[in-house]
Amino acid sequence: MRRRTFLGTGGAVLGVGAVTLAGWPLLRSYFSEGKPGELLSSTAKLPEPYQVPLPVPPVLEPASTSGTTDSYDITQRVAELEILPGLRTKAWTYGGTFPGPTIVSRSGRRTVVRHRNELDQPVVVHLHGGHTPAASDGYPTSLILPANGSYDAHRAAQDMAGGKHGMSMDHGTMDLAEGVRSYTYPLKQRAATLWYHDHRMGYTRASVWMGLAGFHLVHDDEEERLPLPGGDRDIPLMITDRSFAEDGSFRYPLVDPEFHTPGVTDAYMNGVLGDVVLVNGAPWPVHEVERLRYRLRFLNASNARLYKLELDPQPEGGDAFVQIGSDGGLLAGPRRHDSLEIAPAERFDVVVDFSRYRPGTKVRLLNRFGDGTTAEVMRFDVGSGSPADDTTVPEKLSEVVSLDPGRASVTRDFHFRGSAEGWTINDLEYQPGRALARPKLGQTEVWRFTTNFHHPIHLHLDHFQVVSRNNRDPGAFDHGWKDTVDLRPAEAVEVVVRFTDYAGPFMLHCHNLEHEDMAMMGDFITE
Repeated sequence: MRRRTFLGTGGAVLGVGAVTLAGWPLLRSYFSEGKPGELLSSTAKLPEPYQVPLPVPPVLEPASTSGTTDSYDITQRVAELEILPGLRTKAWTYGGTFPGPTIVSRSGRRTVVRHRNELDQPVVVHLHGGHTPAASDGYPTSLILPANGSYDAHRAAQDMAGGKHGMSMDHGTMDLAEGVRSYTYPLKQRAATLWYHDHRMGYTRASVWMGLAGFHLVHDDEEERLPLPGGDRDIPLMITDRSFAEDGSFRYPLVDPEFHTPGVTDAYMNGVLGDVVLVNGAPWPVHEVERLRYRLRFLNASNARLYKLELDPQPEGGDAFVQIGSDGGLLAGPRRHDSLEIAPAERFDVVVDFSRYRPGTKVRLLNRFGDGTTAEVMRFDVGSGSPADDTTVPEKLSEVVSLDPGRASVTRDFHFRGSAEGWTINDLEYQPGRALARPKLGQTEVWRFTTNFHHPIHLHLDHFQVVSRNNRDPGAFDHGWKDTVDLRPAEAVEVVVRFTDYAGPFMLHCHNLEHEDMAMMGDFITE
């Protein structure tokens, strides 16, 4: 970030109030490019990279099907997993695995997922990127209470609202389910790489860190007509960072390990960074590939860490990653990159042609924003054969209708601001039920996001298109339909959006999960 850019943002940067000298070390750390947050080191003995095969999350079979609907059952429960070789980690899981099982759905065909909570804490489920009715969107106070009956409404509200960084709580916004809740997803949307994760107010960061995340893939006819890699050459890759205690348990700097008071210790207000990079729940795994094209669905499911992904060695001629999709599905045409910068919650669908490598090449996936153990992500070992490949990447992928910002009925401003004391949107800490905007269904709007520190901003209900970044063209990774956009310190981004189909309360928030849980959320109510 250039000094001129920083000073030119004026109140967007300095409007957080006085920053004391005592808060300056924390403030300074917020401006580390690519590395917001504070490293929490493991005390466990860490394995050497590239010793563990890449696991691929299992696809969940429907519990029942009908002419219009596929229904699934998932039990959230504690499971003892071997994440680090030779050690056992107690994880919170969807169905006993981390990541949870992958749900595969068809565009336009209803999916119903029945979640049973056998954990000892309340949970909420959000389908990230889903075009979903409000009742099934995963509002942060729409809780599934533990099935063992250990919680009531009073305790649930107390636990979410207490502590130094707790948010104000209105019991009237709570929607409680005893042990079980069914989420209905009409899936009136394009093929895309979605994911589901916990969304409980004040505790999303800890719940996701403990393992509550999984893929939900949507397919449609348009995508399937394309000659893209499929089957076992279509691989979802959930990238996360974690820290481990000596006994193999997850380390996380909770203020209250009993979960009665939300918050992390002050040093980690800007995000918690782990020193172990997991891909699909395995530390620095290795995957054998043939000399063929592969579709890789990258998801950054880390709490706060950003990644700059790069292949080493680069294929001759560069353009290692051919991007075919973003958060909201296929791009109009492919975009070629030597590296990918991916913020928390963003997804990039890319095709990598491993036939461009010599047989036997060991291709590392690196994180150029990392150092030490976090500079390595995984490795692809290229086979020795030269099989025929009937796949390709067409220059035209999809019909993408552009929204016209010139036809917007309103422009709204949202200022994401932080200080050593906490995180706000438009100088307000989150309060359930308080709407920051009331957009009309079917109308086009421009939403302008400005930041002082580093914030990946996520919008529920509908995807958007990036109009400009710092009053210039969108950046290299802003193309296509998005639901999360990454803003560096002192940046401004304009997006154009049209909300459709579903009235009710929805969310916008920072997807640095430590920021989100410390009040950087807001409601909007579609009407």
